[in-house]
Amino acid sequence: MTDQQAQPDRELGPVLVVIPTYNERDNIGKIVKRLHAALPQVHALVVDDGSPDGTGQVVDDMVAADDRVHVLHRTEKAGLGAAYVAGFGWGLERGYEFLVEMDADGSHAPEDLPRMLDAAAGADLVIGSRYVTGGSVVNWPKSREVFSRGANLYSRIALGAPIKDITAGFRVYRAEVLRKLKLHNVASSGYCFQIDLSWRTHELGFRIVEVPITFTDRVIGESKMSGNVVREALIRVTKWGLRRRGNQLRSVFAPKAKTPSGTAK
Repeated sequence: MTDQQAQPDRELGPVLVVIPTYNERDNIGKIVKRLHAALPQVHALVVDDGSPDGTGQVVDDMVAADDRVHVLHRTEKAGLGAAYVAGFGWGLERGYEFLVEMDADGSHAPEDLPRMLDAAAGADLVIGSRYVTGGSVVNWPKSREVFSRGANLYSRIALGAPIKDITAGFRVYRAEVLRKLKLHNVASSGYCFQIDLSWRTHELGFRIVEVPITFTDRVIGESKMSGNVVREALIRVTKWGLRRRGNQLRSVFAPKAKTPSGTAK
């Protein structure tokens, strides 16, 4: 179930913003500072995958200075999906009611998060969307935007999930949703993780809302997008789509049960 607008109906509980990092020492302090300027009450959890550039030490210093900042150090670069699963698990164990995905590189503006949290009061998953009315992309070459829109269209058709920006990585989950998604079974390691969780959330019947945001490509550092990430998404989405279509066909052609009188139902 999807919608583009939702109205807040109550005050939200504790919010945790999960921020994966790998070589983001020049970005992480700035993004957390912007986050707390926009929303002083939220907590941030930085999940660092053993960054060799010293990101972990920068975050350790932030943790020592601010009790709203937390860190989860991991010893290897295991992928975006694994970082989020670890961060979600950390937050669920500590009773946060809403958990946010946000990039460390500034592509997701923390200033957009208050609107997303307003929408979360009436939704189970809020996606900060580039591709609904009012959303936009800044500093991307046209070729990359065309590719992104094409990937979203392909995923939407293959999976039957009416989400305009199913690959988006700026989102708010209600804790109840994450508990029911069986995160320990999620194998997607790259950006396919976003498609995976969106689809699972849709299949379980939760309410999904898309809120327009402006996505700005990073200015400092290097993108983590790679050919392997793209291949993983293409292979997994195609596999899931074929399995979904097979299930649909089996349900259509399966023998119908007979009533006691011998007539088919």
